[in-house]
Amino acid sequence: MADKEFIKQRVQGQFGKNAEKYVLSEGHANGEDLINAVTFLQPTLEDVVLDIATGGGHVAKTLAPFVKNVTATDITEKMLETTRIHLTEKGIQNVTYVLADAEELPFLKNSFDIVTCRIAPHHFPNPDAFIREVSRVLRPNGRFLLIDNIVPNDKTLSDFINLAEAIRDPSHVKCLTKDQWRTLFKEHGLKVEQDILRKKKHPFNSWLDRMAPTEAHKLAVTSMLLQAPENIQSYFNIIIEDETIISFETDQWSALATKQ
Repeated sequence: MADKEFIKQRVQGQFGKNAEKYVLSEGHANGEDLINAVTFLQPTLEDVVLDIATGGGHVAKTLAPFVKNVTATDITEKMLETTRIHLTEKGIQNVTYVLADAEELPFLKNSFDIVTCRIAPHHFPNPDAFIREVSRVLRPNGRFLLIDNIVPNDKTLSDFINLAEAIRDPSHVKCLTKDQWRTLFKEHGLKVEQDILRKKKHPFNSWLDRMAPTEAHKLAVTSMLLQAPENIQSYFNIIIEDETIISFETDQWSALATKQ
């Protein structure tokens, strides 16, 4: 328990310091996955939505025009406040903001038609508790959309990218595989209806600068990618020009599930 609380405090510290960066981050504010969110969910003006670990509020902002209301939650008060200001300035009025832990949601069971969580679960110390909570607050036949970075089944590849992420961002816990997520869904009564696996390109410098706490962390991650074996450089499509890393790619999974 102490370890989990320490991890959550570290998440709050990291995102509190970098809240504005996540609101403005091009990789978070845009992307095919946000377009797919609307296509997958087919939201209606009757739908009540919960967006877990809202971060910069990009999913809440995307869905708000199509639904009755959105409850945006986050464990980091500074992050949530920054997002509230940003969305309010954009004229979005049907979003409410609740400080909440994704693994202990302060809502009654069967409260929401739609639950979403995007580019956040790799920060959660207990993914099983997270999916259990999603299933609990979701109404029968309700829709859950998960969008997150995942890792391949190959242990060498998965260990490499999880380590690089953890050095770059001390609040990173672990990216799971698609199979691991599917198992958790099934265990908690969620059936995957549609999914998309795609490569997500990261411009290296902005990715590194967004969360790396010190120059030493930046140097360590840069060295890891520059010196990575050929199979790792190939899988993550690490682009290097004149000994400078330009970009790399990771796997991102979007999955729509319904509560059985």
